[in-house]
This record gives sequence, structure tokens and C-alpha cells, in this order.
Amino acid sequence: MKVDVLVIGAGAAGLMCAITAGQRGRRVLVLDHANKPGKKILMSGGGRCNFTNLGVTPAQYLSANPHFCKSALARYTQWDFIALVEKHRIAYHEKELGQLFCDESSKLIVRMLLDECTAASVRIETSCAVEKVRKTEEGFAVLTANGEVHADSLVIASGGLSIPSMGASGFGYELARQFGHNVLPTRAGLVPLTLSGKHQEHYQDLAGVALPVAETRTNGRPFRAGLLFTHRGISGPAILQISSYWQPGDDLRIDLSPEQDIGDWLIAQRAARPGAELRNVLGDLLPRRLAQRLCELWLGSKPMRQYRDAELHDTGARLHDWPIVASGTEGYRTAEVTLGGVDTDELSSTTLQSKRVPGLYFIGEVIDVTGWLGGYNFQWAWASGHAAGEVV
Repeated sequence: MKVDVLVIGAGAAGLMCAITAGQRGRRVLVLDHANKPGKKILMSGGGRCNFTNLGVTPAQYLSANPHFCKSALARYTQWDFIALVEKHRIAYHEKELGQLFCDESSKLIVRMLLDECTAASVRIETSCAVEKVRKTEEGFAVLTANGEVHADSLVIASGGLSIPSMGASGFGYELARQFGHNVLPTRAGLVPLTLSGKHQEHYQDLAGVALPVAETRTNGRPFRAGLLFTHRGISGPAILQISSYWQPGDDLRIDLSPEQDIGDWLIAQRAARPGAELRNVLGDLLPRRLAQRLCELWLGSKPMRQYRDAELHDTGARLHDWPIVASGTEGYRTAEVTLGGVDTDELSSTTLQSKRVPGLYFIGEVIDVTGWLGGYNFQWAWASGHAAGEVV
């Protein structure tokens, strides 16, 4: 079979690239080893797909080259994707912090993309493994489970290593290396953190306890969002966000009540409830089980009347700067994204084409560009896919 463009990967980036190229009249084939397209889209956002964010800027992306994402993001913005969603009359809402979700189901986003593929005469083959890729004088020859495909342009949109239960693999990295590309070290991102030893023993029975708002800090980077204790450690949006900036051994601090000056609040509580124990008073500010555990392990507890102003301010300062010693992460099994990947120094930021191999493109998560939690990674998929689709 001969096509103009072969896209490997029927996820968000691959489908967007195929649509854009197909609309230009290119003959496009999309291959995926999974049994259906858009599997990660389907499970995202609890099945409602956090498809973009109102506040997308390059500042929400991690990369060894923080400037690389600017061109693609500027040329296909969140407003462009929102216009596509509205064209297909998909109802959506802003949940928080600019995050946009479908009112109904993420299936509608996949259906929209497939309908756009059909309109652009894009062909999609699923359950089709790629066995070998080689460069030819005319372009590329790709041996698949269904036979050999010849293409002028080859687009790698195979994603990263996150959520292997959905079929994630290192295919894109292996192919990049095959063609001489540098692949930066990968690790799990947007992932729960684990505790070990006495730290896990101290907090594992708090599993299920949540703070609606906490602020995590590491390496000068703060994130304010919800926090959740798990059997193995800590999770929630504030932890998932900070996990992309934290590595084992890094100092991690948590402000347990960032919207309230705890010291001043405790002094007011002392006047109102002088006979109450500190652990019971803190149980009105923090989840009761957490407050009691912190008093047992760290703060102590006595009747409020026995505390001086300075002591209560010190208690407040400690709760605004709680040191938590994480040992690692839950890994790719539960990670939403993969940090690292194909080195952007060897790609064009405008077209996503390889500087080493003409006609070879890398888009989406396989590249060393990773967004924050909240729709940013989908926007990178749409933008990078569109950028490549305009030129393949």
C-alpha cells in the first residue's frame, strides 16, 4: 500500500495530525496497535475528558528547551479546539482553574475526531502492530501485521510510557534511537507520591482523608489544589502537579491551610475555647484524623489556655510548612504523562520534523514536552499534531 502520510498512533496528537493533513488533500493512513482509537481520551477526566484549558501558555510546560512548545501552541490555540468542539455541538463546562470538560462523555470527543477523519478521507487501522520501519529513497517502508506500507512522510504519535495497562510502550523512543535521535531520560509525571518506612506507618491509616486546598512546594515551585492521603502515600491534584518537579531526595513542603493564617486563627480560638485541647481545635480547621495524628507525632497537645501567642504562631508556621518525606512515585502504572522523551533540539519547533531524517516527524507525548495537570497535555497534542499536519 502507498500513502502520502503514515501516522503511527491513533491518540489525540495522531488523530489531529491526520485530520489536518487529510484536509489538505493528503492520503493519510493511521495505524495503532490498540483495538480502538483514542483510548487515553476515553478514560481521561473520569470519562469526561479534560480536553483543554482556558489559560494555556508556554509557562505550563516542562522541557529541556522551554521555548520549543511556543510556536505550535501559538498557531493552534485552546480557542481553536474549543471552536471545533462547539462546531460539533458538544456541551462542555469549566470545572476549575480553566479546566474544560465534556458535560456528558469523552466518547463525544473521540467521535468528533473520527467524524473529522472521515470527512478528510483519513483511513484508520487498529489492532495493527508495526514490526519494522526503514528509510527508502522515496520515504519510508513500514512492515505491519497487515502488510507493508510505503509513505512519503512518517509521523510518530505513539505516546509515552504512562498507563501501560492501556498499551503504552516505548515504541516511539526505540524508533527515534533507530534513526539516530537522542532520547532524554524518561520518568513518570502527574503521579501520586509514595511514602516508606516510618513515614508510611505514620500516615497509611489516613487513606481517604482529603484536604480541599493545600499548597505543595518543591524546588521553588508551588501548586495549590486538593490533597488526598492513600494507603501508599499522598495524591490529589496538588501532589500530581508537584510530582513533575520533584525527584527522590528533593525537599517537599506542604502548606496544610494556605488560605488561613493558622497562628492568628489559633489565638482567636484560644480566646473562645480556652479549655479545649489543641488537637480538637485543629480538628475544626483540618480533617480531624489528620489533626490528631499531627499532634501525636509532631505538635503535641494541651489545653489552649496553656499556649502563649508565640507558641501558637510557631504551631501555625509549622503547619504552613509541613515537611513530608516521599520516597518515590507510583510509577508509570498510574502516571498521567511521561516526562522526558525525544530531544527537541533535534526537531523543528515549527513543523515537528526531524532535523536528522527528512520526512520523519514526532508529535505529542513522545517528545520532551510535558504539560501541567488540567488539560494542558491534550492542548499540546492538538497543537503539535496540527503543526505537523500542516506540512506533512
